[in-house]
Amino acid sequence: MLRIARIPFSIMKAHAEAAYPNECVGAMLGTTGDDVKCVTLAMPLENSAEGSQTAFYQLSNDSLLAADKAARQLGLDMIGIYHSHPDADAYFSETDLKHSCPWYSFVVLSVKSGRYDHANSWLPDFEQTRADREELDAAE
Repeated sequence: MLRIARIPFSIMKAHAEAAYPNECVGAMLGTTGDDVKCVTLAMPLENSAEGSQTAFYQLSNDSLLAADKAARQLGLDMIGIYHSHPDADAYFSETDLKHSCPWYSFVVLSVKSGRYDHANSWLPDFEQTRADREELDAAE
């Protein structure tokens, strides 16, 4: 299960709405337990995709390393990555799957007409052939 506290989830939603009609991307930091990962900090990052960002995000290695470093400095874990789908549902696309990694949770936020609509969390497998939906408890 992935649990996202109210403040980080508010930051994620605001980031997704501000980036609209483009996709946003960010990191989720927090703590991990036996069966629950708790996101206590959302870290908006730059979508470094060249060209149109309406249906694609790219996360630079430098941004990912900076998020990981911030997590370590704060005594937190890198829980996963979030991004938005403008004017689409919160599904895990083939492109998302191809660019995923199995040790992170991936939260997709649906933004329709510039407003947050809903979110889902996904756990890709090690072969990057499928992603299972992860139980998501997000404080709204």
